[in-house]
Parts: sequence; C-alpha cells; structure tokens
Amino acid sequence: MADFKGTISLDIRDSKPDWDPFLPPKAAKNAPNVIYIVWDDVGIAAFSCFGSHIIETPSMDRLADMGVRFSQWHTTALCSPTRASLLTGRNCHRNGMACIVEGANGFPGMSAVIPPENGTLAEILRDEGWSTYAIGKWHLSPDTEIHQAASKRTWPTSRGFDRYYGFLGGESNQWYPDLVHDNHDVEQPYMPEDGYHLSKDLTDKAISFIADTKQADPDRPFFLFYAPGATHAPHHAPKEWIEKYKDKFDAGYEQYRVDAWKRMMEIGILPEGTELSEINPWDTDTINAVDMVHPWDSLNDDQKKLFARMAEVYAGYLSYTDHQIGRLLDYLEETGQLENTIFVAVSDNGASGEGTPDGSVNENKFFNNWPDDLQENLSKLDELGGPNTYNHYPTGWAWAFNTPFKMFKRYSLEGGIADMCIVTHGKSMGPVAGQIRHQYFHAVDVMPTILDMVGINNPDKIGGVPQSHLDGVSMLSAIEAAEAEDARKTQYYAMLGTRAIYHEGWKAVAKHGALTGAGHFDKDDWELYHIATDRTECHDVSAENPEKVKELVDVWMREAEANDVLPLDDRTAREQLTLWRPGPEERDRYVYKPGTSAVPESVAVNIRGRSFAIGAELENLTKDVSGVIFAHGSRFGGHSLYVKDGHLHYVYNFLGIEEQRLVSPDPLPEGNVAVGMVFEKTHEEPTYVANGKMSLRVGGQTVAEGTMRTQPGKFTLSGDGLCIGWDSADPVSPDYQPPNRFTGGDIRFVAVDVSGKPELDLEREFHALLARD
Repeated sequence: MADFKGTISLDIRDSKPDWDPFLPPKAAKNAPNVIYIVWDDVGIAAFSCFGSHIIETPSMDRLADMGVRFSQWHTTALCSPTRASLLTGRNCHRNGMACIVEGANGFPGMSAVIPPENGTLAEILRDEGWSTYAIGKWHLSPDTEIHQAASKRTWPTSRGFDRYYGFLGGESNQWYPDLVHDNHDVEQPYMPEDGYHLSKDLTDKAISFIADTKQADPDRPFFLFYAPGATHAPHHAPKEWIEKYKDKFDAGYEQYRVDAWKRMMEIGILPEGTELSEINPWDTDTINAVDMVHPWDSLNDDQKKLFARMAEVYAGYLSYTDHQIGRLLDYLEETGQLENTIFVAVSDNGASGEGTPDGSVNENKFFNNWPDDLQENLSKLDELGGPNTYNHYPTGWAWAFNTPFKMFKRYSLEGGIADMCIVTHGKSMGPVAGQIRHQYFHAVDVMPTILDMVGINNPDKIGGVPQSHLDGVSMLSAIEAAEAEDARKTQYYAMLGTRAIYHEGWKAVAKHGALTGAGHFDKDDWELYHIATDRTECHDVSAENPEKVKELVDVWMREAEANDVLPLDDRTAREQLTLWRPGPEERDRYVYKPGTSAVPESVAVNIRGRSFAIGAELENLTKDVSGVIFAHGSRFGGHSLYVKDGHLHYVYNFLGIEEQRLVSPDPLPEGNVAVGMVFEKTHEEPTYVANGKMSLRVGGQTVAEGTMRTQPGKFTLSGDGLCIGWDSADPVSPDYQPPNRFTGGDIRFVAVDVSGKPELDLEREFHALLARD
C-alpha cells in the first residue's frame, strides 16, 4: 500500500501501525454546516422579504436579516434543470437536464442523467468529511428509474448523499405523499386526520438526521439539501393557516402586482423607477391559450370568489412551510449551530402557470387536456387545500407572484427565471447582514460560492472520475461588497422551445411560446432589452439595434453549441409525456404479486386508450373477506378492484369527476375463486378518451355490466403507484380508507392483460399462469 507509512515485521510487536490510510476524511476544525433551502415554484414577489405585502414568511425574513439578498439571481425556468445546476455548478444541458426528467430524450443535453464527471456538492463535501443529507423533492432521476428494480445510479444516495427522505418525482400529494427513505419505499408515519402534512414530516426528519450526527460526533459538519414540496401543486395546507389570509386577496392579482411592485422599490429589491410589465405580453399566435391571463375586471363574481380563495390557500401553504423551516432554524439556534451554518435559500423557478387561466381543483386535468368546470370548482370552495382537492391557482396569480416581471415558469422571460436568493453565514456576515445585491447571477453560481466559502477547490477527480469544468462563478465578492463588479457576463436560456441570452447588460429573447408544438425556430423573431436599465423587459429595442440583436443571437448559438443545447424541443405536453423512453420492456400481460412496494406508473401496465382486463386468483376466502385486490392511482384519477361487505367492487375514477362502478350482486363464495373485470373499447370520444363496455366477473361468469370511459393521460403526477393487496397513500375511492389491506383470504396473483385478445382466452391464460406458479 503506497500510502502506508508504518512498518510491518513478522511479529506485530516489532511492527508500527499507521492509521492514516484507513481513516475516513475529516473536515477542518470548525468547518461550517451548509444548508440549501430549495423552494418550489415560488415567485419572487411571494416572499415578504422580497416584496409581498400580504404573505408572511418570517423564517425567510430572518435569513434575509442575517445575510444578503440577491435581486438579479436567475434559474433555468424549470425545476429539474435548476436543481441539477445548484448541485453541480454546471449548465443544465451539460447535466443532461434540458427539461424536467419526464421529458428525457436520447440526446446529450436531454438524457436526464447527470454524468459522473459533473460531481455534486454532496459528493465533494462528503469526501471532505461532511455528513450529507437530502430531504424532500429530488426530481433528478429519470421517471423510468424510480422503481425498486431500477439502478439507483441517479438516486440521492448514489450522488453523494449519505441519507435521504422524501419523494423522487416532481410533485407529491402533501397529505398522502409517496415516500422513499434512503433506497426503499416507506409509508407515511401517520394520517392527515392525525395532523400529518409533508412539510412538517420533512422538517422532523431533517432535525432527526442532524441530531443523529451531532450526538455521535458533535464536531462533524453536515450538508443538508432541504427541498420541500411547497409551493408546487397541489396547494395543500392546514385549514387554520389558510384562514389567516381570508379576504386578503379580494382586490385581485392586478392590484397585488401594483402593491408588491411599489413595496419592492421601497425596500430596495428594485431600483427606483422600475416599470411594471404588462399583462399577456404575447398573444395566442405565440403562446398557448392556457398560458393567458384573464384581466381581473373581466371576471364574474363567482370567478373572483374562487380565484381569491385559491390565492388564500397558496398563501397559507407558503406560510405554513415557512413556519416549518422556522422550526429547523430554532433547533439549530437552540443547539448552538445556527451561527456556524451557511444557508442558501432559493426558488427553483418562477411561479407556476400550470393552473390555466381558470385554476383547477385537480391539476391532473391540465395534464390530461381536460377542461376545468367553474361550477365544479366552486362546489369545492370550502375544501380547497384539503385532502379532497389537488388544486392549483390560475395563471393570474402566477403572474402576480412574479411581480414585476412578464409570464411565469417555463418561459425564458424574467417571470420564469428571475427568482429569490438569500445567502448567509451567521458568524461572518458582519456589516453586510440585511443588505441587497444587484449583481447578475445564476443557479450555476451557487455551488462554486459554497466551495469558496468553505475553502475547498473543485476536485480534479471524484471516485476516480476526472471532473469537468465548472460553469459557475463565485458570488462571494458580491456578498462582501455591494460595489463589486459583475462576475457573470453571459448566460444562455433554453426551455421547452423558449430561448434567451443575457450578455453584458443586454438580453435577447426569442418570441416563441413554451410547449406550443410550433417548431420553425429559425423563423423566430428576437426581442431585445437593455436589462441594465430595463429589468422588466418593458421596452423592446430590437428595431433600433439590429446589429446588437445579431450579436446576441450569435452568442446564444455559441453557448448552445458549447453546452449541448440542441436540438430544441417545443413539442406539446402530451407529446412529451407519451414519447417512448427506455425502461422495462412493455408486454401484453403483467403479473403482480402481493407483499411488494407500489409500482410507479412509469413502469406499471399502461391501460390508456385500449381494451384491458384484470384477473385475480383468490384463495382461502372466508365470509369476512375484505380489502383491496388491485389499485392504481388516487381519488383524482385511478381504478381499483376490491371487496367490501363480501361483495366484489370495481371502480374507475375518471379524473376525480365521476366514479364508474360495478358491484357483484352476491357476496364472494368461500374457498378459491377467480375474479376480475374486462373493458372492451368501442370508440374514442373525445379524441384519446376511450369509451366502451365494462363487465365484472366472478368464477368465470359475468355478474355486472356497464359503460365506461378512461383517462387520456396519466392517473397521477404524485407517484401514487400500482398496489396489490392494498392502496397506497391517497385512495382511489372514498368508499374505503387506505391502506385497506386485503384480509379474510389470500391473493395468489393479479394479472392485467392489454393484448386485446378475446375474454375467454384471457381466462384460460389466467388458469395456465396459476398452474405454472
């Protein structure tokens, strides 16, 4: 062993040990803790320390008073790409994150796999002696790799984190989350009726991870990546927190923008004289109609009432989660750790416009291309924010919470990319504490800033893999001095077909909507803004400066070539989500066993738009048989085969709008029996929505029949997977409470057939499977 400096003789008594080659790395004495707080979909004007005059975020205010706020800090306009850049210091396309991981494609910039040569901050700090934890939203693993059969190469524990607790996908039900602890699925520790909310659970776990380390080794520093689900949809919050904001948003989103804009100038976030950008800067020839905003005065009283309540729910959600972060800060202060902790608090992109102009009580409708119904939404007014809704506010509030900027998440206009950022290190901020900085920075700049603050260089190798260059620059000089020169001169943007380039105080923006399916990028017109004097992109000066436009477009092309940005992709959400992607091979028949974890929808049987059949072999049934045989999805879309009061039930819950149900007239017989259901597609109405006949079967006989339609898109975005013998998280039907485990008998297996073969052949195959088992 080359590093061994002891001596080895025949007899250990004559030998001298050397422990150094065998010891784990140890951080320098008094090395600081590091905490990333990564908010989700929170516009800059939603935080009180950045300009909100209504929403209270005292924990963020506390950090702002301790540290420095950046008023021109930018993201990629979408969550996965920003999170990858925060952790690696590389541009999103170099991380394979052109889009969210669900939009992965077989190109270098779109793979949704961060390459090993782009080491994460967690990997670096772990190798320097820090304990490392990730808590909450991850969203950096391809959705075909977040199941138990998958390689864990992209999971948190494979990218530098010692411990993990949270959800791997892009969003999760805050009352009934899909949770992973380290590398295994777990159920939530208690139910909403007992006080459960994900934000509270995540803070509890963060505190316990820190305590575990500090009680064993008090001198060991830690890095915590804390990423709550807030405030990504669904907007869920305890009722008492929502009621704090009752009637506070009745003036509407346009008035909110005016009031927040004025306050942002008063507290110094915006330079005096900054203009307020207009509503709907581009028309529907450029963007999709679902990205437009209804002027508040054009709304009727019912719409105003609904939209105002949706803002109240959102504000309660944000404040409640801020309160949970406050519990973490209090714990660190009580244990003497606050003063030696570096905090970086950011949002991953601008506020979200996925709620459409009308808002929704079930966001999954948007992703199924299904219109919301005002009367249905109004009927759920008092339930908004609770377990019976999966709500999202309308685009008007996204626009408002991004004051003073144009548009919102997904767009390369400032509303999508200009976000909050606070950096503090309690014991070293001194006279700069509470100050504001106006230098231009980006998400890639955070990781090198942390390395600068803790005194570590980016390593040449991690785990034997040579490391690539960083794109980020340190923000430390700007933190230390308000007059420091801008360290970032250039930054490109490209997201879902939108494009922009910032260069030395100027910004060019391609006039192209997100997810439009329009293509023809070579035909795009480019707008030009002098950001140094026009932060809100109010004055397009492209006509007066054609040479400057050409210069910036050339810079964009140069950056695109250097960062694997091409090809550009503006295909619609439906096209993106239905593309073939590598994963477990699709098959005509899927056989599932009880006693296993939930199977994520990305690798479960896909019944969308086709005929299908579900069959189960049940054994040793008693007269008390009860519970779920098969379940997939949630109350906002899904289907379930279960037994209640001895009778077989099948329910297909269409987008939470209607339950299509069959029930056996007689109880199931005792002993062994085959049960199931068959759906035979007859037509589509409307397009992609399969309509047809369904039948319920017991012992080879049809016992009930009816008509049914199936969803055109996914059951859920929250990861509520396919379960055998139980129903995870949020139940498909309120007819039972989760997990509603199967009792009073045994499930041999459940098979789902999507081959379209005749029903009798299917039943024969089920019995053949039983014989082979």
